[in-house]
Amino acid sequence: MNVYAIRAIYRFEMARTFRTLMQSIASPVLSTSLYFVVFGSAIGSRMGQIDGVSYGAFIIPGLLMLSLLSESISNASFGIYMPKWSGTIFEVLSAPVSYVEVVIGYVGAAATKSIMLGALILATARIFVPYEIAHPFWMVGFLVLTAVTFSMFGFIIGVWADGFEKLQIIPLLVVTPLTFLGGAFYSIHMLPPVWQKITLFNPVVYLISGFRWSFYGSSDVNVEVSLGMTLVFLSACLVGVGWIFKTGYKLKS
Repeated sequence: MNVYAIRAIYRFEMARTFRTLMQSIASPVLSTSLYFVVFGSAIGSRMGQIDGVSYGAFIIPGLLMLSLLSESISNASFGIYMPKWSGTIFEVLSAPVSYVEVVIGYVGAAATKSIMLGALILATARIFVPYEIAHPFWMVGFLVLTAVTFSMFGFIIGVWADGFEKLQIIPLLVVTPLTFLGGAFYSIHMLPPVWQKITLFNPVVYLISGFRWSFYGSSDVNVEVSLGMTLVFLSACLVGVGWIFKTGYKLKS
């Protein structure tokens, strides 16, 4: 394992984040804070409890997951797309570095940024809404696992994209709508029976449900199923990344 190569890629990506703090950190935190102000304080104070939890506290895991998914994908996709766009990716591919080390460097940096952002959002939420974390160990576990999984997914999108516009297609047109429809602002048990069954085909439901369980001990879907679905998606991303480097898809041409 070439630790020096991993560290070089990781430090370069993290340095880019700290050079753009407003776009990378401040902007997502401020955007999420607006959700807490509108939905948590203004609307939440006029709504009843859901599963024994105040509405303002209930939406915290969903809002955190919304930011975590979009930022993980964005960080990782942009991180690998820029070397492709500038042509420096060939220097990485010709260096004595395995694809495992390349992925660890880029995905590790993207996941680190997302975890930092998640911690800041949790701290910000405390200003607006009081909440407790019933299972802190599992909360951190779901946070890290989701960040790594979707950073891997973002890496695949960055390789696939051949323009800056394509970098935003999946996050904006697929991931964000699925998150809003995945129980970020409501429990799926509040839906009619037919729509409850349809909603279970949304993979983000399992992410939000498992994450919410780690906060309040209650969830829409069994927590083992949520964890299993996340691991399945992570495995699929690993297979996808392995295939990309094995075939050189959009990297060597």
